[in-house]
Amino acid sequence: MLKMQVKKETSLIRPFVVCAVLRGIAFDEARYNSFIDLQDKLHQNICRKRTLVAIGTHDLDTLQGPFTYEALPPPEINFVPLKQVKHFRADELMEFYKSDLKLKKFLHIIEKSKVFPVIYDRNRTVLSLPPIINGAHSAITLKTKNVFIECTATDLTKAKIVLNTMVTTFSAYCERKFEVEPVEVISFDGNSSVYPDLSEYNMEVPLSYITGSIGVPLEVDEVTSLLNRMQVHAEQAGLGGNNINVSVPPTRSDILHPCDVMEDVAIAYGYNNIPKRKLSSLKPLPLNQLSDLIRYEIAMNGFAEVLTWILCSKKENFEMLNRKDDKTTAVVIGNPRSSDFEVVRTSLMPGMLKTVGHNKDHPKPIKIFEVGDVVLLDEKKDVGASNRRLLAALYCGANSGFELIHSLVDKIMEVMGTPFVPVGNSAGYYIELSDEPEFLSGRQAKIIYKGRRIGIFGIVHPEVLNNFDIPDPCTFLELDIENFL
Repeated sequence: MLKMQVKKETSLIRPFVVCAVLRGIAFDEARYNSFIDLQDKLHQNICRKRTLVAIGTHDLDTLQGPFTYEALPPPEINFVPLKQVKHFRADELMEFYKSDLKLKKFLHIIEKSKVFPVIYDRNRTVLSLPPIINGAHSAITLKTKNVFIECTATDLTKAKIVLNTMVTTFSAYCERKFEVEPVEVISFDGNSSVYPDLSEYNMEVPLSYITGSIGVPLEVDEVTSLLNRMQVHAEQAGLGGNNINVSVPPTRSDILHPCDVMEDVAIAYGYNNIPKRKLSSLKPLPLNQLSDLIRYEIAMNGFAEVLTWILCSKKENFEMLNRKDDKTTAVVIGNPRSSDFEVVRTSLMPGMLKTVGHNKDHPKPIKIFEVGDVVLLDEKKDVGASNRRLLAALYCGANSGFELIHSLVDKIMEVMGTPFVPVGNSAGYYIELSDEPEFLSGRQAKIIYKGRRIGIFGIVHPEVLNNFDIPDPCTFLELDIENFL
């Protein structure tokens, strides 16, 4: 059995290594490309861009065991890297690969370390400088027959999974199919381990958990048959038992919990064959139900729904609406990445006007609405702020549109079962003249419901339209729909 001796210094940077050998592989161009692609895919996902695990594959016939895994100062490491023809010191390689589009993103993993990991054979030939590059001496080619696989890692569990994935996938191309030659790894303290570890992982899963989660009444033999179709060996636990013994092979490192077994049963059964059902515990919030009903009614009146950012700039939320920031209404973002996202909106108006400003060439009239949340500072809440669900509607066109927005208010109140009443009556709603700077004076009204102001509508002030680069007149409605709950 080949041996890999691990030196103590590796614990300073990349302490683990696992190895295996595949003998008698018959490579052709398709298999070779697949072999390289598998390594790249593993490096990107489970290896977390080589930070957790780095895979090295070598032509074993060009090397002589035993091997050593060491960590040395960069100037002491000298070899010819893959696809190069001259020798480089490890510190020179760091500079050389800073201009390489593929490898420069991995340099940060080790470049600031005092020692670099390196793997040697008996003749001090460098196999690899993990996790950066392999040596040219042991490069894999189409003529390679015996492959030595080493995985260096900061996470031993991930290293075992990656090695198992490599050998179980490509042992099918060995001269003696599915045969893997183990390698003994001897740590600096004398402990010895043999890799790869291809032992099965066993778990017992209750049948009730599987059928209850999927929602389909299945018998034990049906579940075991479905699992076997998914290449997971399963059998009934005991005579007449309702539990299932599952043996997870090394090819299925994704199975960690009974829920993964349940998912495999659902996949084999067929998602489309599972009857749809509504969970009794899944009831929509009254506010969301009301929001959906209001969306439907406004859409029936010819308005198109828009969705805008919940964050905006201070300028859009205040100055561009002719409002003053009194520091008591808006939640300010502590470290905004952009000046476009400085505060949480206190009104739906900036987003609606920006939408029209960016679509001013659209055929007129433009009729849009939004049902969304705003956030206001609120000392009564433990987080210091509260959400409010608002409805906003905007009409943009050459004609006034004021009567259209007014009629929309009446329609909403009608479907909410709220009658129009004389001023001062709390049995319904009425409107009063308002004086807000974002609307034209004398052409705006506030909506009073049960003695409280719940909204406002009117003709948008020309200065505000100019701030948002809108050439046509607009009328706007904003209403707090939470008052109807």
